[in-house]
Amino acid sequence: MISVLVRNVVTEAQDVVRLVLGSADGSALPTFEAGAHIDVHLPSGLIRQYSLCRLQVDAQYYEIAVLKDPQSRGGSAEIHQLKIGDAVSISAPKNHFSLVDNKRKSLLVAGGIGVTPMLPMAQQLQKMGRPFEFHYCAKSPETAAFSSALNDASFSTNMHFHYSQVPGSGRMDVVNVLSRHTFDSELYICGPAAFIHDVLQQAKMLGWPEDRLHREFFSAPALDEAITENSAFQVKVRSSGALYDVAADESVFEVLDRNGVFVAVSCESGVCGTCQTGLIEGIPDHRDVFLTDKEKAQGKWFMPCCSRSKSPILELDL
Repeated sequence: MISVLVRNVVTEAQDVVRLVLGSADGSALPTFEAGAHIDVHLPSGLIRQYSLCRLQVDAQYYEIAVLKDPQSRGGSAEIHQLKIGDAVSISAPKNHFSLVDNKRKSLLVAGGIGVTPMLPMAQQLQKMGRPFEFHYCAKSPETAAFSSALNDASFSTNMHFHYSQVPGSGRMDVVNVLSRHTFDSELYICGPAAFIHDVLQQAKMLGWPEDRLHREFFSAPALDEAITENSAFQVKVRSSGALYDVAADESVFEVLDRNGVFVAVSCESGVCGTCQTGLIEGIPDHRDVFLTDKEKAQGKWFMPCCSRSKSPILELDL
């Protein structure tokens, strides 16, 4: 855990604040690469993940930008209440969304607050002299965090803004954009779950290989309750052989935690990957958005915070 202080609070767009977090003692914070995020431990006890939204200029500072989500479970609302001088604890940076080290062109696609990991990606690609194209989709410039900074950036010629509520701009033509880069680019996308899902589906239909589709969700898509029903099953712990009942209304994590089996969790919705656990035997019902389709098909990993089982028993490597 790293102790930091809120050094500045800046309104970046409608309902979006940027926090400058500085080390409490003035020492250098751990370095990171574009795409990284930190766990923020809020005063209430909530833990939330936020992308680092700029590359470091000064080693003792990190920056995050947070949308006040009307569907918030409390995290974003609490972030918006923080003031200069408030103390919070954070984790060291983690990166599940890093740039691939090759010479292909990078196609960056951001939806709304999904711009936060994309901005440092663009900065890093610019520094490395690698080709990229950046498409930013939002309702309007007023709701688009960093729109002015990106419009004036050194890589502004790489920028394409798509404002759905601005005449003459409009929504991004997803098929047109993706079809121009199917065979020569890596796709990086971040934003609302439905937005990511739609773009990835179009990419797959156009022939993009899955290993060139890189995404980061801020929240999991809502499950269709009409077709998604929870059934009871049992979870087995490999190290002890213990077998525990998982009722239809509780998660694997909740059962393990109640029985003293430690599993690190953070988002509790299958987004961040913190709880990723090895799967020994059984048929998982994957409900996370962290694992790729290929990883889910391989059946080696399981997210106990949200996923369930299609078989009577699921054995985990714990």
